[in-house]
Amino acid sequence: MLDSTTKKRIDDCRDILVGKVPDPKSQIEQITIALIYKFMDDMDMESVELGGERRFFSGGYEKFAWSNLFSTSLGGPERVKLYDEAVERMEQNPHIPQLFRNIFKNAYLPYRDPETLREFLKYINDFNYSHSEKLGDAFEYLLSVLGSQGDAGQFRTPRHIIDFMAAMIDPEKGDTILDPACGTAGFLISAYKHILKANSSNYDAASDKHAFEMHGVKLDEISVNGKHYKGDKLSPDERQLLTKNVMGYDISPDMVRLSLVNMYLHGFPEPHIYEYDTLTSDERWNEFYDVILANPPFMSPKGGIRPHKRFSVQSKRSEVLFVDYMAEHLTAKGRAAIVVPEGIIFQTGTAYKSLRKMLVDENFLVGVISLPAGVFQPYSGVKTSILWLDKTLARKTDKILFAKISNDGFDLGAQRRPIKLNDLPEAFKKISGYKLALETGEAIDFDGDPIVSFVLKNEIQGNGDYNLSGERYAEKEIINSKFELRKLEDICLVQAGGTPSRRNESYWDGNIPWVGSTVCKDADVTNATEFISETGLNNSSTKIFPKGTTLVALVGATIGKTGLLKFDCATNQNVAGIFPKNESILNTKFLYLSLQKLYSRFISLGEGKFRMANLSFVRNLEIPLPPLSVQEAIVAEIEGYQKIIDGARQVVENYKPQIDIDPEWEMVELGEVCKNFDGKRVPITKSDRKEGPYPYYGASGIVDSVADYLFDENLLLVSEDGANLLARVTPIAFSVKGKIWVNNHAHVLKFENIESQKFVELYLNSISLEHYITGSAQPKLNQKALNSIMLPFPPLKTQHQIVTRIEHEQALVNANKQLIEIYGQKIKGRIGKVWGE
Repeated sequence: MLDSTTKKRIDDCRDILVGKVPDPKSQIEQITIALIYKFMDDMDMESVELGGERRFFSGGYEKFAWSNLFSTSLGGPERVKLYDEAVERMEQNPHIPQLFRNIFKNAYLPYRDPETLREFLKYINDFNYSHSEKLGDAFEYLLSVLGSQGDAGQFRTPRHIIDFMAAMIDPEKGDTILDPACGTAGFLISAYKHILKANSSNYDAASDKHAFEMHGVKLDEISVNGKHYKGDKLSPDERQLLTKNVMGYDISPDMVRLSLVNMYLHGFPEPHIYEYDTLTSDERWNEFYDVILANPPFMSPKGGIRPHKRFSVQSKRSEVLFVDYMAEHLTAKGRAAIVVPEGIIFQTGTAYKSLRKMLVDENFLVGVISLPAGVFQPYSGVKTSILWLDKTLARKTDKILFAKISNDGFDLGAQRRPIKLNDLPEAFKKISGYKLALETGEAIDFDGDPIVSFVLKNEIQGNGDYNLSGERYAEKEIINSKFELRKLEDICLVQAGGTPSRRNESYWDGNIPWVGSTVCKDADVTNATEFISETGLNNSSTKIFPKGTTLVALVGATIGKTGLLKFDCATNQNVAGIFPKNESILNTKFLYLSLQKLYSRFISLGEGKFRMANLSFVRNLEIPLPPLSVQEAIVAEIEGYQKIIDGARQVVENYKPQIDIDPEWEMVELGEVCKNFDGKRVPITKSDRKEGPYPYYGASGIVDSVADYLFDENLLLVSEDGANLLARVTPIAFSVKGKIWVNNHAHVLKFENIESQKFVELYLNSISLEHYITGSAQPKLNQKALNSIMLPFPPLKTQHQIVTRIEHEQALVNANKQLIEIYGQKIKGRIGKVWGE
């Protein structure tokens, strides 16, 4: 684990630079260059202390020695000039190894502020050169703040995911190892540490945890070598061979520089990291590796990649080409773990299908591990999976393993806080068991397992598109309905719409209503989103569906959602229109309600924006078909429930507490009738909060729970800032009592009696405070403005009467909310009976 002192030094260096060098990547580069500069001087000093001579800062480069930067004879501008010259000239220094010259290649000082440089160098001076694990962890922590390289589709892989992949592939001491898009070399170092651990006398396989098994550790503080495994069981020759066998390529010279430093600080005296375009250059095409670990770029430049001609799969998509490259560059015993975007899993384009076909048919693919969307937060919410390739194991089985990771030990928000839920350890245990079973020829079964399942290769091959979404092959839900099941194609017309050309203005702005999939919300469709002309209708594949047609979204986030047309309307191609062939056997409203039960079938087709259903899929879906009289009775019963829901919803949506103000009441400023305790508030950053039983309040209510409290009494909290001060989506004033903590986004008010507190709460929530609020981008109600709010203040008895009346009204509103929930469940239960639930 990284010690807090070293971590703070790194944070301090970044804090100093942030005003002059706002880009995180540039900050890291400046710290990296300064550290290597300092470490070369440390090695020179060590040599002198042992009776030797300076090696790096000699032969005309003596003036650049680190200690000279701190000379009292140097003024600020002179120090800037000396450091800038040293950084730019260091790549030409003949006295330093090629590794260091590569690190300083194209390096420069991006600012000229003497005070910033002085402070920065002072903090760098606190670091001391060492090949220790501690220093390597410090640099990995520094790299953890590296943001996404969004233009290239690159996202730094979290260390626990890298460790999971390395442990799954299990690189050994004699293996050659490659990452062809290595970034900062995280995969290569994890593989190296994995081998060191397996060959260390202090490694206990039964008790030592992997990084992906750690609990309660912040994401950027995870270490994959917490016990400092030294690899003492490796012979000198084996250790030397290991450092030679690890190879990385990257197209970015900046990433190459960071990789070189990262590898060097982890014990690689001469790292093999090369600036190389894996997809367009074929100079290294004939190099093959036993282990490949990678998270290649997901995105392709505009116009696509222009690869050389040696790839098996013809494509211009970087993610396709990278997977192809890695599969083709495995040795006969080769194995790989590759992070891929969901497009690789089920996109229907020719290149994607060809790649999946190659992986399955040519015995590369062993398994697919689905990761939760959010693993790459805060840089991206992209959904990813891990492809597990193994040319030896794939030939021993007729199945593909699918694992679904729903939780990875961290929440999926931008902060990625540690949580208790973590599927990675269990998935790893089962994957390891499966590997052993394949190697020994023993049988293994995961029937009914919530994380791991098998699908026969011939089932994947049989669907033609080689879809690799495990949910697609999940066992179909058993329907226990007492009624006959009928395919939609037998009893309904199932058609899709179309979109008239946008280039022809005459096709649009006519009088024919037209909608897309966004109207499918499991509700009535009462309005068109656009209108097309008769000419547009006749010159496109769109068609008019009659009133009573059920619309079903075929793609994207709303896939499987329905809408009941309340008027004749045309649709686009992303919507299926479903209408009974014979209304004497199938009621249109019953069909609409039944189709909502099929939502899970659509969801099983994939994930996110890549999810897609075709008309063949829809036509083959089945629904129970009771006699028409039973359908009509069910519809009538549900419509009765819906009327109750609609009425209750009208109450909920239209109720607003009303205080009838008597002009005889005294008008006072809010500050005159309460005490303000804002001075007792204490904000706590998310990283510093300790979980506990006490509510932690902010502008909109409870935002967390903490281990201590500031107040223990009846109080009124009022929002101090935020858009809700104007939007009023939620109340801005809310009464609290008991032990609580309040941050500086909510004012804290204390009243003499609870009646006045409740009265003021109701009044503030019923009026506009626009005239008291400042700021447009970030609305704010400061303490002075809050205290000056004018409010009517009737006698205490009247306040009590008003509060009692309004609380009674609000109780009735809450009862209507319960009605909505109760009758919503009744609707689900009634249609569920038809399906045998």
